[in-house]
Amino acid sequence: MLGALAKKLFGSSNDRRVKGYAPRVAAINALENEVSALSDEALRARTDEFRQQLANGAKLDDLLVPAFATVREAAKRVLGQRPYDVQLIGGIVLHEGSIAEMKTGEGKTLVATLPTYLNALEGKGVHVITVNDYLARRDAEWMGQLYGFLGLSTGIIVHGIEDEERQRAYAADITYGTNNEFGFDYLRDNMKYDVSQMSQRGHHFAIVDEVDSILVDEARTPLIISGPLDDKSDLYVTIDKILPGLVKTDYEVDEKQRAVSLTEAGNEHIEQLLREAGLLKEGDLYDAQNVTLVHHVNQALRAHTLFQRDKDYIVRNDEVVIIDEFTGRMMPGRRYSEGLHQALEAKEHVTVQPENQTLASITFQNYFRLYKKLAGMTGTAATEADEFFQIYKLEVVEIPTNVPISRLDEDDEVYRTFEEKVRGVIREIKEAQKSGQPMLVGTTSIERSELIAEMLEKEGFKLIDFSDQTALEPIYAAARAGTPSNSFAVLNARFHEQEAYIVAQAGVPGAITIATNMAGRGTDIQLGGNAEMRIRHDLAGMEEGPERDARAAEIRAEVIDFKQRVIKAGGLYIVGTERHESRRIDNQLRGRAGRQGDPGRSKFFLSLQDDLMRIFGSDRMDGMLQRLGLKEDEAIIHPWINKAVEKAQGKVEARNFDIRKNILKYDDVMNDQRKVVFEQRREFMSLPSVRETIDDMRHGVVEDTVTRRIPEEAYAEQWDAAGLREDVLTYLNLDLPIEDWAKEEGIADAELRERIRTHADDAYADRIARNTEEVMTYIEKQVLLQTLDHLWREHLVTLDHLRQVIGWRGYAQRDPLNEYKQEAFELFDGLIGHLREQVTGNLMRIEVRFDAPDEGSLPPQEAPPLGFASEYGASSGSGLQYAAIDGDLAVAERNPDDPSTWGKVGRNEACPCGSGKKFKHCHGQYA
Repeated sequence: MLGALAKKLFGSSNDRRVKGYAPRVAAINALENEVSALSDEALRARTDEFRQQLANGAKLDDLLVPAFATVREAAKRVLGQRPYDVQLIGGIVLHEGSIAEMKTGEGKTLVATLPTYLNALEGKGVHVITVNDYLARRDAEWMGQLYGFLGLSTGIIVHGIEDEERQRAYAADITYGTNNEFGFDYLRDNMKYDVSQMSQRGHHFAIVDEVDSILVDEARTPLIISGPLDDKSDLYVTIDKILPGLVKTDYEVDEKQRAVSLTEAGNEHIEQLLREAGLLKEGDLYDAQNVTLVHHVNQALRAHTLFQRDKDYIVRNDEVVIIDEFTGRMMPGRRYSEGLHQALEAKEHVTVQPENQTLASITFQNYFRLYKKLAGMTGTAATEADEFFQIYKLEVVEIPTNVPISRLDEDDEVYRTFEEKVRGVIREIKEAQKSGQPMLVGTTSIERSELIAEMLEKEGFKLIDFSDQTALEPIYAAARAGTPSNSFAVLNARFHEQEAYIVAQAGVPGAITIATNMAGRGTDIQLGGNAEMRIRHDLAGMEEGPERDARAAEIRAEVIDFKQRVIKAGGLYIVGTERHESRRIDNQLRGRAGRQGDPGRSKFFLSLQDDLMRIFGSDRMDGMLQRLGLKEDEAIIHPWINKAVEKAQGKVEARNFDIRKNILKYDDVMNDQRKVVFEQRREFMSLPSVRETIDDMRHGVVEDTVTRRIPEEAYAEQWDAAGLREDVLTYLNLDLPIEDWAKEEGIADAELRERIRTHADDAYADRIARNTEEVMTYIEKQVLLQTLDHLWREHLVTLDHLRQVIGWRGYAQRDPLNEYKQEAFELFDGLIGHLREQVTGNLMRIEVRFDAPDEGSLPPQEAPPLGFASEYGASSGSGLQYAAIDGDLAVAERNPDDPSTWGKVGRNEACPCGSGKKFKHCHGQYA
């Protein structure tokens, strides 16, 4: 009570924070006349002035007011848009490293230009991160005009571009791209073998668009770069054929936890089926030798019971493509891990791709926490404010709308069955059609959107074919005549390419658009339609001239007329056909109506057979509705039901947050180790020579070997001299008379250690002299990096397996997380020891060999440019990959000053002139 009273008197903490920005907004407005009087050249010159002030010691905060005033004026001149005061507030919030919650249609894309310009002045790079390639391209091209006018460069990172293009894009002042590409580039950079090949130049400041979608929804699954393992496609196909033999009593499905498990009867039944198929040859299913079989059965069971075609994935071009449950978009290139994707491929009878091994991985949480300053913007963040603060230390600030919202949000209509609900939606569509009110019908899956489309077609409506350039003409004609249109559009993952155009024209009078989730579409629904996009689309084939200008003017006038009709009809009508697990997704759908003070309304239609209602106790409600005498096709409407649904959604959101927090706790352990490995790796790449590290490793191996075989303060008789001799031969490639040394009178372990070290140093010095200093310097770095990569990949697999079983420690009253931390530390300690041994072992055997190159034998970034092999074979037990380079003369026979003695030099070989550069970057570039 007191809290509510205080809020009424003094406003909420959010209100007080927003009011606190008023003085700076007033200061920016005060500069408007002065800045608008400047010429284009003088306005552009302000960028250099600001940079000079920063160089002289000024802080970014000191420049905020003049910089924002400059961007506002540039936006007016270049884009024809003047940022409102509330947009200036949004820009200040982003500059402070917080999340700006701004409703749909408030111009978030333009808001981002204010802090982006200010922070780009430092020259350290600003990343603007969006949810898909289309938005990244659109925003970079659109806002890039403004940045270019002010003298800043813009780059774009999208799927499929080459490394050189990526480097240029990251070198720009401002870089636009998708969250996946930024994350994968970070991982790829840490798999390179030369600093010059790396793309990213640091993590200074990032603005994340649709921040809730990226930092919350997509944070459930980590980014993984993987490589193929052995092909087991036949096993997946065979198990998939067996699975239909199970009956419903053989397994239990827990939809709340998205889990499925075999019952006791199911275990016996599947064992019998596996034996008949010849897969289970001995023992029971859960014997140690059958662990892999259990894994494959479980994944096949998950694929058949928990994953639905056209909801979780679609099948296209002989492949299973994952659908993002929050945006309804396809995610090509993304695959489920641990064999689940292969199980889905077997289920859908498409080509089963080989399983993959993790080469590098990172969660979105840990990637975005790399940035020194992080900010975000979205229309719906307040419901996840706790998570943003706990995970990312980001505060959410609700920015007031430029014009008050006048949308009417009606109570939900709840029907008993799914069929009754769909009939209710169809009736509502027909009713709205009579007044010419445009409708956006939101669904949660492709399957549901196509079902509603099918029912509309049965009712006489016609599905628009967007491959026809004149597809929307019937809707425009009906709108002109003021008669109901019988056409409708479908927007889902199948029609991804046309989505911007479909969304842009969803506000035409009488338009019906069925959409699978509306998160992050990036295109506003303007009442009456989007004139500029319609002109680009309809007049694409017309040449510039008076005729085209006249037609464009007609379209603009018509859109204005259409807008007035839609406003009179009540604005855009949002119909939700189901509640989503997350309230944010429902709010995003609702937020499509009522932009910039436009009228609008929204209503959700539910049934007790919907997933959310069914999973969270609809049985009791069904009984209650029957007792109340609810007849077929009747709905119950009451604010209490809204509250009950919100409570159910709150439970799901809390559970999902717990899942993400738990994932993060375990990943933080790996992340600490990842940071150490990646930092060490970068240090190795940036050093001109790693000789000092190699020497330390060799001495470390000597120390470990002697300590293992000669206990501290032990008598010579207790020494394991034979074992020490074997170890020295294995790790140092030296056959030394250690047993004879151990018999010498008065010899101490320190003296023995020193002798081994001296012999190892001498042997290595001889190897350097034989293979030349330049070549060995290069090879040392390559061996070190490749061995580290190989061991790190094995370590990732081991940690993954450890994490899957560590939960069982809870039954022994031990905390699984602490157990995981302890074991992971011990494994990492072992990794360091193995690294020393394998690097030393390989370098003590290495010999340079010049053979004909094997084109394409290894990926360029994984193959060392210069070939080498050990005396005992190429791999020497380390799993390293070596490539050989052609050369008809030994290195030692080449005279650096006489190119005629060099013979054929490999393109990636060190230049024989002794410059230290690769041949292709030195004398080879003239050849």
